[in-house]
Amino acid sequence: MGKRKKHRELDHQQQRREQFVTAHEASGRGFPWTTLIIVAGLVFLGVTLYVSLGRGPAAPAFARSNVQTLPAGQDVTLPASLFDDGQARFYRYTTSIGRDIQLFVMKSADGVIRAAFDACDVCYRERRGYRQAGDVMICNNCGRSFRSVDINVLQGGCNPAPIERSLVGGQVVLKAATLDLGAAYY
Repeated sequence: MGKRKKHRELDHQQQRREQFVTAHEASGRGFPWTTLIIVAGLVFLGVTLYVSLGRGPAAPAFARSNVQTLPAGQDVTLPASLFDDGQARFYRYTTSIGRDIQLFVMKSADGVIRAAFDACDVCYRERRGYRQAGDVMICNNCGRSFRSVDINVLQGGCNPAPIERSLVGGQVVLKAATLDLGAAYY
Protein backbone atom coordinates (compact mmCIF):
# COMPACT_ATOMS: atom_id res chain seq x y z
CA MET A 1 0.00 0.00 0.00
CA GLY A 2 2.90 2.36 0.57
CA LYS A 3 3.95 2.05 -3.05
CA ARG A 4 0.46 2.82 -4.34
CA LYS A 5 0.15 5.89 -2.16
CA LYS A 6 3.53 7.10 -3.31
CA HIS A 7 2.58 6.39 -6.95
CA ARG A 8 -0.72 8.32 -6.58
CA GLU A 9 1.18 11.18 -5.00
CA LEU A 10 3.64 11.31 -7.94
CA ASP A 11 0.75 11.16 -10.43
CA HIS A 12 -0.94 14.00 -8.60
CA GLN A 13 2.26 16.12 -8.68
CA GLN A 14 2.70 15.40 -12.39
CA GLN A 15 -0.89 16.44 -13.09
CA ARG A 16 -0.42 19.68 -11.14
CA ARG A 17 2.79 20.47 -13.11
CA GLU A 18 0.99 19.88 -16.40
CA GLN A 19 -1.95 22.05 -15.30
CA PHE A 20 0.45 24.81 -14.25
CA VAL A 21 2.35 24.74 -17.54
CA THR A 22 -0.86 24.66 -19.58
CA ALA A 23 -2.39 27.51 -17.61
CA HIS A 24 0.84 29.51 -17.78
CA GLU A 25 1.12 29.13 -21.56
CA ALA A 26 -2.56 29.91 -22.08
CA SER A 27 -2.34 33.10 -20.04
CA GLY A 28 0.46 34.42 -22.25
CA ARG A 29 2.76 34.97 -19.31
CA GLY A 30 5.55 32.89 -20.80
CA PHE A 31 8.70 34.60 -22.02
CA PRO A 32 7.68 36.84 -24.96
CA TRP A 33 9.93 35.33 -27.62
CA THR A 34 7.74 36.60 -30.44
CA THR A 35 7.88 40.17 -29.15
CA LEU A 36 11.64 39.95 -28.66
CA ILE A 37 12.15 38.68 -32.21
CA ILE A 38 9.95 41.43 -33.68
CA VAL A 39 11.74 44.19 -31.73
CA ALA A 40 15.17 42.81 -32.69
CA GLY A 41 14.09 42.70 -36.34
CA LEU A 42 12.89 46.30 -36.25
CA VAL A 43 16.12 47.47 -34.62
CA PHE A 44 18.14 45.61 -37.25
CA LEU A 45 16.05 47.13 -40.04
CA GLY A 46 16.46 50.63 -38.60
CA VAL A 47 20.23 50.29 -38.29
CA THR A 48 20.47 48.88 -41.81
CA LEU A 49 18.48 51.78 -43.27
CA TYR A 50 20.51 54.33 -41.31
CA VAL A 51 23.80 52.90 -42.56
CA SER A 52 22.71 52.37 -46.17
CA LEU A 53 20.90 55.67 -46.63
CA GLY A 54 23.30 57.79 -44.59
CA ARG A 55 22.38 60.44 -42.10
CA GLY A 56 20.12 62.30 -44.48
CA PRO A 57 20.81 65.23 -46.77
CA ALA A 58 23.98 67.24 -46.41
CA ALA A 59 23.77 70.24 -44.17
CA PRO A 60 23.00 73.46 -46.01
CA ALA A 61 25.83 75.84 -46.77
CA PHE A 62 26.74 78.12 -43.90
CA ALA A 63 24.48 81.14 -44.21
CA ARG A 64 26.27 84.30 -45.31
CA SER A 65 24.75 87.55 -46.34
CA ASN A 66 27.92 88.89 -47.94
CA VAL A 67 28.63 86.31 -50.68
CA GLN A 68 29.24 87.93 -54.05
CA THR A 69 28.70 86.15 -57.35
CA LEU A 70 31.58 86.02 -59.84
CA PRO A 71 31.20 85.71 -63.62
CA ALA A 72 30.61 82.07 -64.51
CA GLY A 73 33.06 79.85 -66.39
CA GLN A 74 35.80 82.41 -66.97
CA ASP A 75 38.97 83.80 -65.42
CA VAL A 76 38.28 86.15 -62.52
CA THR A 77 40.13 89.37 -61.76
CA LEU A 78 39.66 91.29 -58.53
CA PRO A 79 41.38 94.51 -57.46
CA ALA A 80 44.13 93.67 -54.97
CA SER A 81 43.36 96.85 -53.00
CA LEU A 82 39.97 95.35 -52.09
CA PHE A 83 41.75 93.04 -49.63
CA ASP A 84 43.97 95.62 -47.91
CA ASP A 85 41.76 95.53 -44.80
CA GLY A 86 42.61 91.85 -44.15
CA GLN A 87 38.95 90.82 -44.32
CA ALA A 88 38.09 87.59 -46.11
CA ARG A 89 35.68 88.11 -48.98
CA PHE A 90 33.44 85.20 -49.94
CA TYR A 91 32.43 84.47 -53.52
CA ARG A 92 30.17 82.11 -55.44
CA TYR A 93 31.40 80.89 -58.82
CA THR A 94 29.73 78.62 -61.39
CA THR A 95 32.23 76.24 -62.98
CA SER A 96 32.37 75.34 -66.65
CA ILE A 97 30.33 72.20 -65.87
CA GLY A 98 27.63 74.28 -64.16
CA ARG A 99 28.45 73.44 -60.54
CA ASP A 100 28.29 76.28 -58.00
CA ILE A 101 31.31 76.50 -55.73
CA GLN A 102 32.31 78.91 -52.99
CA LEU A 103 35.68 80.43 -52.24
CA PHE A 104 37.28 83.20 -50.26
CA VAL A 105 40.11 85.65 -50.89
CA MET A 106 41.94 87.63 -48.20
CA LYS A 107 45.18 89.41 -47.43
CA SER A 108 46.99 87.63 -44.61
CA ALA A 109 48.93 89.24 -41.76
CA ASP A 110 52.18 88.96 -43.77
CA GLY A 111 50.67 91.02 -46.63
CA VAL A 112 50.17 88.13 -49.08
CA ILE A 113 46.84 87.74 -50.87
CA ARG A 114 45.52 84.23 -50.30
CA ALA A 115 42.67 82.32 -51.94
CA ALA A 116 41.00 79.06 -50.98
CA PHE A 117 37.86 77.09 -51.63
CA ASP A 118 35.35 77.50 -48.83
CA ALA A 119 35.83 73.78 -48.17
CA CYS A 120 38.44 71.27 -47.06
CA ASP A 121 39.33 67.62 -47.65
CA VAL A 122 37.68 66.53 -44.40
CA CYS A 123 34.51 68.56 -43.79
CA TYR A 124 33.48 69.48 -47.35
CA ARG A 125 30.47 67.12 -47.34
CA GLU A 126 28.82 69.22 -44.66
CA ARG A 127 29.01 72.34 -46.89
CA ARG A 128 29.58 74.68 -43.96
CA GLY A 129 32.83 76.39 -45.00
CA TYR A 130 34.82 78.83 -42.88
CA ARG A 131 34.37 82.09 -41.02
CA GLN A 132 36.95 84.68 -40.10
CA ALA A 133 37.89 85.64 -36.55
CA GLY A 134 40.68 88.20 -36.58
CA ASP A 135 43.66 86.72 -38.36
CA VAL A 136 42.36 83.13 -38.44
CA MET A 137 39.82 81.22 -40.47
CA ILE A 138 37.63 78.81 -38.48
CA CYS A 139 35.95 75.71 -39.89
CA ASN A 140 32.20 76.04 -39.31
CA ASN A 141 31.86 72.27 -39.08
CA CYS A 142 34.64 71.08 -36.76
CA GLY A 143 35.74 74.37 -35.18
CA ARG A 144 39.44 74.06 -36.04
CA SER A 145 41.20 77.35 -36.72
CA PHE A 146 43.86 78.20 -39.30
CA ARG A 147 46.20 81.18 -39.33
CA SER A 148 45.80 83.33 -42.42
CA VAL A 149 49.55 83.02 -43.20
CA ASP A 150 49.09 79.23 -43.58
CA ILE A 151 46.37 79.46 -46.26
CA ASN A 152 47.82 78.31 -49.63
CA VAL A 153 50.85 76.97 -47.72
CA LEU A 154 49.39 74.10 -45.71
CA GLN A 155 46.92 71.84 -47.42
CA GLY A 156 45.08 68.61 -46.83
CA GLY A 157 43.10 67.61 -43.77
CA CYS A 158 40.87 70.42 -42.57
CA ASN A 159 43.03 73.22 -44.01
CA PRO A 160 41.17 75.40 -46.50
CA ALA A 161 41.73 73.86 -49.95
CA PRO A 162 44.12 76.24 -51.74
CA ILE A 163 43.44 78.02 -55.01
CA GLU A 164 46.32 79.00 -57.25
CA ARG A 165 46.27 82.75 -57.80
CA SER A 166 48.52 85.43 -59.26
CA LEU A 167 48.94 89.18 -58.90
CA VAL A 168 49.10 90.98 -62.24
CA GLY A 169 49.13 94.80 -62.42
CA GLY A 170 47.31 95.30 -59.10
CA GLN A 171 44.74 92.60 -59.91
CA VAL A 172 44.29 89.21 -58.26
CA VAL A 173 43.80 86.68 -61.06
CA LEU A 174 42.02 83.36 -60.51
CA LYS A 175 42.08 81.11 -63.59
CA ALA A 176 38.84 79.38 -64.59
CA ALA A 177 40.66 76.04 -64.94
CA THR A 178 41.86 76.33 -61.33
CA LEU A 179 38.42 77.34 -60.06
CA ASP A 180 36.90 74.36 -61.90
CA LEU A 181 38.92 72.08 -59.61
CA GLY A 182 36.66 73.20 -56.75
CA ALA A 183 33.79 71.19 -58.23
CA ALA A 184 35.19 68.16 -56.40
CA TYR A 185 34.20 69.79 -53.09
CA TYR A 186 30.68 70.67 -54.15
